[in-house]
Amino acid sequence: MNYLLVRHRIEDYAKWRPFFDGDIPAQKKAGLKVLYVLREDKDPNNLFILFESEDLAKAREFTESPDLRKTMEKAGVIDMPDIHFLRE
Repeated sequence: MNYLLVRHRIEDYAKWRPFFDGDIPAQKKAGLKVLYVLREDKDPNNLFILFESEDLAKAREFTESPDLRKTMEKAGVIDMPDIHFLRE
């Protein structure tokens, strides 16, 4: 099994979430399935997102997409995400 783990900070969860949900078709096209969207207890604008990945090469392409960068900017992501490609 393959996974993609992303950590990033956002301005506001209520603003960010509709952009994330609107990107689900692109996530699915990249072979990604959202398992968890987690918010840090003491800093709820620090997010951790765990995806199951069919293909890590497709997942890498997705994370490097200019379209994703634009969506993240519009959604209020305020730092460079930490991205980890994981295998069981």
